[in-house]
Amino acid sequence: MADSRTANGGRGEDEPLLGRAGDASQQEDQGLQFNFLIGTAVIAQVGIWLVSSLMLTYPTTSANPTFPAYRDSMGISFHTSSLLNSAGILLITQGILLLQPTHTPKQKVQGAHLHATFNSTGTLALVAGLIVIEYNKISHAGAHFESPHAILGIITYILFILQAIVGVAQFYTPSVFGSVDNAKSVYKYHRMSGYVLLVLSLVTVALATQTGFSKSSLHLQLWAVVVLAVVTLIGVLPRIKKQKLGL
Repeated sequence: MADSRTANGGRGEDEPLLGRAGDASQQEDQGLQFNFLIGTAVIAQVGIWLVSSLMLTYPTTSANPTFPAYRDSMGISFHTSSLLNSAGILLITQGILLLQPTHTPKQKVQGAHLHATFNSTGTLALVAGLIVIEYNKISHAGAHFESPHAILGIITYILFILQAIVGVAQFYTPSVFGSVDNAKSVYKYHRMSGYVLLVLSLVTVALATQTGFSKSSLHLQLWAVVVLAVVTLIGVLPRIKKQKLGL
């Protein structure tokens, strides 16, 4: 392995975007569970767990003076939607962190199965969150897709669904692409779009703090979400493998 890295100028399957080769690679004798904490993953975990919990813990605490008003149907649907969306983003991030350090054929296959489970479940949670909030808006004749949060949100939902469909198809039914090699040629684009979607989802969460309901009832702080989103990306992005993106 060392020779192959030397022959390629130090760039190999186990070289992350930032750092030295092997800094964010799963060891051959390690289980997949260690991938959640390898390299800068600890930073990502702190960021994503806090950003996912922020919109859940704050509006339901008795310290929030708007808590009684929050119990109406709009507040309940908002909280349910937030729960589902937060769970979805959290699961999808875990799916990314799990798969990033894999580099041997066996690790990649095992990781891909769990990656598909995390991301498919996360996508379903996101869709459920969309259904909950839209049902509430329809039942109350509310406005649809007017705020930047709502517009970017629906775009992100659609892209996540497409991302999941393509990911499952290229791994489990490669014949859809004509051949296994054709399916594998799509992998790097699937990975790239996955990182873009993670960023979009975090931006959507940040924009949620600027909605009318959030400003009038929840008073969530934009700066807090932005800081935690940046912390999450600081943990995720350095673990990107150059070779997996064709760089």
